[in-house]
Formats: sequence, C-alpha cells, structure tokens
Amino acid sequence: MKTIKVFGPGCKRCETTADMVKAAAAELGLEVDVEKVTDARAIAMAGVMSTPGISVEGTLVHAGGLPDAGKLKDWLSA
Repeated sequence: MKTIKVFGPGCKRCETTADMVKAAAAELGLEVDVEKVTDARAIAMAGVMSTPGISVEGTLVHAGGLPDAGKLKDWLSA
C-alpha cells in the first residue's frame, strides 16, 4: 500500500485532487492510503508553496493546481 498525501486547506481543488488520486489508483489497481493534510504549518514544512500539493511515499511530486491525469498515474506507478 502506498501512502499519498494531498496538501491543501480543504478547498474544492484539493478535494478534486484527492478524488483524482483515488480514481487513478483504482484504474491502476493500486491500494493507496490517501491522507489530506490541511494544517498550514504541516503544508509549509512539506515544502508546498502552492496548493494543492501531492506527495507519494514522502516525496513531493506536485504543487499548485490540478495535476495532469497522465503524470498522476506515472507518479503512482513509480
């Protein structure tokens, strides 16, 4: 199981990003644990300067805006 964190204040884009992660994982047949991080300090400590942000297994892979669906699948597959 992969640990995915979605960083953001809980806005619509952040919710959509979390849904995109879950959908991409389901398409790939991967089990993921999606954690939503909304604490501003924790977001900053993760290095996210623009939300939403995504980390896969502790590595920040995206920050700012909705992720590209193709890249999202690549990040989850790696």
